Amino acid sequence: MSNNKIALVTGASQGIGKAVVLALAADGYKVVAAARRLEPLERLRDEAAAQGYEVLPVQCDVTDAASVEALFANTAEVYGRLDVLFNNAGVGATAIPIDELDLELWHRAVNTNLTGVFLCCREAFRIMRNQTPRGGRIINNGSISAHAPRLFSAPYTATKHAVAGLTKSLSLDGRAFDIACGQIDIGNAATEMTERMTGGVLQANGEKAVEPRMDVRHVADAVRYMASLPLDANVQTLTVMATKMPFIGRG
Repeated sequence: MSNNKIALVTGASQGIGKAVVLALAADGYKVVAAARRLEPLERLRDEAAAQGYEVLPVQCDVTDAASVEALFANTAEVYGRLDVLFNNAGVGATAIPIDELDLELWHRAVNTNLTGVFLCCREAFRIMRNQTPRGGRIINNGSISAHAPRLFSAPYTATKHAVAGLTKSLSLDGRAFDIACGQIDIGNAATEMTERMTGGVLQANGEKAVEPRMDVRHVADAVRYMASLPLDANVQTLTVMATKMPFIGRG
């Protein structure tokens, strides 16, 4: 499949981000892969090139406005446009009761999971609004925690609820400019971030339990579907999760 379109993926060095980069590249996108560490991005570029795909690695810290602006300026300079942004960069949170939570941990979650998403959305919106042909698609990585929290997860849960609100706002604001915005809520994809679940994680009743995980390719396939739609159709929210993980009632 070849579509001559440009996609940008943040948090692209591993896990969900890496899987989505390769999936979109397989669909014919030229993909800008962004993350804080350049070395794994360069390995990803080489892996993609061996399969005949084009991936441009760009080092970026999504919590830094200047770094984000440089990322999108680089994308526009190299490719002249942007068709899809997958906002994937994010950080987890250690389970800590709120009265024991250090302010630095709160800021770390907010700066990455919310402000970072805002900064990338802002730059993508600016490009998509002004390019010809006009428009594009923004897909934000939410979480099951955008709907139901885990125990002692105030920073992470608050940011993911906020991302849901940001997604809805952009979905509305983007209508006039042919910019579609949707959110994918992912539960227990088998990545480094969820490796701890194989040894048991805290449940709502205070006990620890091992949680099922799913292959990350199912997430990549879901993003591919969302990205494949014409701009007059949009997946507003999509939940993809390990079937037997705690979600409804968190039990």
